[in-house]
Amino acid sequence: MADTRMLRFVSLPQANPDKRSAESRRQDWHEIYEEFSQARAAEQAGRCSQCGVPFCQIHCPVANNIPDWLMLTAEGRLEEAYEASSATNNLPEICGRICPQDRLCEGNCVIEKGFNSVTIGAVERYITETAFERGWVKPVKPQRERPESIGIIGAGPAGLAAAEQLRKKGYQVHVYDRYDRVGGLLLYGIPNFKLEKSVVERRARLLREAGIVFHLNTAVGRDLSLADLRARHGAVLVATGAYKERDLQMPGAGLDDIFQAMTYLTASNRKDLGDPVPLYDDGTLNAHGKDVIVLGGGDTAMDCVRTAVRQGARSVKCLYRRDRANMPGSMREVKHAEEEGVEFVWLAAPEAFLGDRAVEAVRAVRIHLGVADASGRQAPQAIPGSSYNLPASLVIKALGFDPEDLPAQFNAPGLSVTRWGTLKLDWKSMMTSMEGVFAAGDIVRGASLVVWAIKDGRDAAEGIDRYLQDKSSRSAVASAAE
Repeated sequence: MADTRMLRFVSLPQANPDKRSAESRRQDWHEIYEEFSQARAAEQAGRCSQCGVPFCQIHCPVANNIPDWLMLTAEGRLEEAYEASSATNNLPEICGRICPQDRLCEGNCVIEKGFNSVTIGAVERYITETAFERGWVKPVKPQRERPESIGIIGAGPAGLAAAEQLRKKGYQVHVYDRYDRVGGLLLYGIPNFKLEKSVVERRARLLREAGIVFHLNTAVGRDLSLADLRARHGAVLVATGAYKERDLQMPGAGLDDIFQAMTYLTASNRKDLGDPVPLYDDGTLNAHGKDVIVLGGGDTAMDCVRTAVRQGARSVKCLYRRDRANMPGSMREVKHAEEEGVEFVWLAAPEAFLGDRAVEAVRAVRIHLGVADASGRQAPQAIPGSSYNLPASLVIKALGFDPEDLPAQFNAPGLSVTRWGTLKLDWKSMMTSMEGVFAAGDIVRGASLVVWAIKDGRDAAEGIDRYLQDKSSRSAVASAAE
């Protein structure tokens, strides 16, 4: 007989945790959703249909066993739910907050849309926060120590996931990062209202307690070379992410007060962390009282417009060359931004930046979506004679990211790249063209989601383990033959 705690989607409507009013959240940097109570989390988890082919799990990059931990939550077995959730995901507290569930697990829920999908992300967050509060989350303790050491370049999600997986196996793990804190994009790129920094720092403490060694303020290519790391460690993982920001070449591009998204977001996040940020304090990277225009339509653009709102901008506009239906960012984020007062200017593209010394306006042209291009998306085409000006005293370019030239940066010409600049690798082993050098995350797949970086980091850890085990076996055979 079916468990009466499940299959409740026919009688219980979908619900998310209470969301703070737009007016209140405009005034601070706290996360916008309240926490579920245990009763509400159990109710929403009980809406799961326990289907035979769980599309939520299939469309989760780390293949979370979502139906099982939803059932365990509905039954009040929260410690088991956390164990099931964390078995496939090294950062469930982060994915529960920032994953675009509307495009992944929830967006592929098999419940008929008239009933609405199961609320998966908020339940995942509830399970993990409960686990932290009750002391169920412990640092990794390997059953035995291994002598081999591994160097990981990058303390972002791919590097952190790989580091924990390798530490579980007993390896000596060293993580090198050019920034002064652990977290990479999680800390410096994502604003507090989506992911409070204490959540990232809490995870970093656990990894340190597990015995993972972090070498911060250490840039490969500046402070040490890839060759140095290869000599120091049995294997090296490159998990640097993709931080080279795309740019626009057009009239007025050299005017003052035009910035790249990461420059703007990093300044804001550093300010939140309590760091001295001169360009923020003098008003240069502070949107207070300014007319802000953000160029782009992805999640980074959403982070920028919502940050500008909280800084007290006079007006905030998001200029995007396609329409709402073709926007790459999460529709949930678009809705949050609109609630907070952001104006979206659809089907418009910048032609020039206007002003004498500093930007004063963006000249935009109206766009018509033509026939689909090779990617299957309708190609944007400018409408002749449709140009108009939008006032702007701060312009932020959020146009996407490309990989940096790592062979040049690392002085490693043997490191092969694809035509997109990402590292070329064998996806079965996750090894690059250089012996013992592996790669994971955005540096191999291009700018993507945090959950895909976690998936790659876990796969790379398995590849590194196989490589070192094989290497050890070959060494033992050679020694015996002598």
